[in-house]
Amino acid sequence: MDLITWEDKLSVNIQSMDQEHKQLIGLINELHNAMRQGQGKLVLSSTLENLIRYTQTHFTNEEKLMQEMGYPNLKEHKKEHAALTKQVIDLQNRHEQGELVLTIEIMQFLKNWLTHHILNTDKKYGEFV
Repeated sequence: MDLITWEDKLSVNIQSMDQEHKQLIGLINELHNAMRQGQGKLVLSSTLENLIRYTQTHFTNEEKLMQEMGYPNLKEHKKEHAALTKQVIDLQNRHEQGELVLTIEIMQFLKNWLTHHILNTDKKYGEFV
């Protein structure tokens, strides 16, 4: 069972951004499903690494689109991207130091992190365009 299901309300009405958001949802669901099957420890490192890498790519793509369109809230959006990326990197570092075990609380954090960003930050850009 997936933790996050794509719904129309998550669409920002920009196809490239929606596709990348679906990819991020897929990575979080992959991690969640591994945890539910007792394999979270085995896949946590690689999935967190993939999540970080894809998130950074996605944020770069978003910021490029926003810059091209002259989005007035780009500076604030970049700050949020940096803060969100730092939080996931912190999770990865804690895991590598043996301080982090994959739990439903961490999965909820990732779910809330992504859905909040889409619904409260990216949607504003979609409305701007």
